[in-house]
Amino acid sequence: MHKQALIQYLLLLGDSALVQGQRLCEWCGKAPALGLWSLPGGRIEPGEALQEAVLRELFEEVGIKAQVLGFVDHVEHIARNEAGEITAHAVICAYAGRWLAGEPQLTEEATALAWVDPFNPPDLPMTRRLPEILARAARIA
Repeated sequence: MHKQALIQYLLLLGDSALVQGQRLCEWCGKAPALGLWSLPGGRIEPGEALQEAVLRELFEEVGIKAQVLGFVDHVEHIARNEAGEITAHAVICAYAGRWLAGEPQLTEEATALAWVDPFNPPDLPMTRRLPEILARAARIA
């Protein structure tokens, strides 16, 4: 039985006068969320604190610096093969944050970016529970 442990941490941007309460989402150009709208983020590195990972990944992925305001929620994903064996286990932690500096940029991981209304997101293919996470984060930030 082959098991993979994947832990992914994501940051959701907070209010900015330029985007009037909307939140930044990205079109994922790489697995595990390839072909879906999601939040900027990625994997934590050994010895890295959660909030450090969130801020590092946000900057690496879309070129933005931010301040973490608080934890929003987590989404747990467990994939199994036909035999029922675990092939992947991801815990995705979403944080609310405030945009401090930088302009959003496209990268290999974020091939498109969009500012969306957290209470009325567009009807697009999204990662599991993203609409709920957007709304919860908007109440924090």
